[in-house]
Amino acid sequence: MPSSPNYINHVRIPENNDWVIFILIGCIFLYVFMMNIIERDASLKDFLLQKYFDASNNLPSWIITSCVITLTLSVLISQYIPVVPKLIADLHVLGYQLNKFGYTLLAVIFFYLIKSTLGYLFYQSIGDGKKWTIFYFTSTKFYFILSFLLIILCVTHYYFPIDRNKIFPYYFFFFSFVFIFKVFFYLFHKNKILPEKWYYKFLYICTLQIAPLLLLWKLLFF
Repeated sequence: MPSSPNYINHVRIPENNDWVIFILIGCIFLYVFMMNIIERDASLKDFLLQKYFDASNNLPSWIITSCVITLTLSVLISQYIPVVPKLIADLHVLGYQLNKFGYTLLAVIFFYLIKSTLGYLFYQSIGDGKKWTIFYFTSTKFYFILSFLLIILCVTHYYFPIDRNKIFPYYFFFFSFVFIFKVFFYLFHKNKILPEKWYYKFLYICTLQIAPLLLLWKLLFF
């Protein structure tokens, strides 16, 4: 009786990245809402170049920009997370558990909440609370530009044939450059968003820029 032939399935099941495009479309929708409703049909140029005393609805714009940054950053780096910690993976809510994206999103949200809260308390503690509103107004412009770069990186990362292992060092250098640029952007911006005294500036950079970043790195990669 002849033996049955062995068939090898060469069909490759493509990775389903529909969730990525849904998130990115949601982020773009948030920006359309922000520019048309909150910023009252402001053009991109007017939004980026507007002065603090001429602007309105700064807090909603900051919140929306922070949400977009949180989502796009989580989408980009979630695929590099080694594992979801067992303590987190064992948690089940309504029959669901967190995957790498969910865990990364929670970690990034925790990072920004801690960073923003400490920033607010820092300005209040040095008696310069009014400068906090100028600070988040100015930082919104920086993160707005960065978010578009992250959207481009997300599309490239998930929808183009790139070697994710080889491109990781480039991501690392990119974010290192962004961090260094952001520090100088804060130090020398014409709005003078950092405290006047040099030791307060040094304290801010060390405790509210470097320390939270190290905490986020530890949560995600160790």
